[in-house]
Amino acid sequence: MPRHRHLVRCNLLLDALTADQLSYGHSSGKVEDKATFVDVVASKKTVYKSIQLSKQTVMVAGNDAIVRHAWESESGTGDGKWNVSKIGVLQVWQKQPTGWRLLARQAFKV
Repeated sequence: MPRHRHLVRCNLLLDALTADQLSYGHSSGKVEDKATFVDVVASKKTVYKSIQLSKQTVMVAGNDAIVRHAWESESGTGDGKWNVSKIGVLQVWQKQPTGWRLLARQAFKV
């Protein structure tokens, strides 16, 4: 698939999964809005060799859901060096007329 088609498909998918008011927090303290988050993911600046999620819990409260999980991954920037990341993640999902969308995400070091 040509790169531009990949970016368009990725952007459409991420747009469908995220709320316009998205607040996406990293374990480093960096916080991104929806436009920045979509751009970073679609650009593939970070490449993942593996991702494992565990200890997931979901609690639904009306039109909101709180999701927690542990994240372990190996990632890199394409230079052959891999970094291991072990973090905890808290997500808030909101049920909107078009379906469930990620409203907020905060990662934290464990």
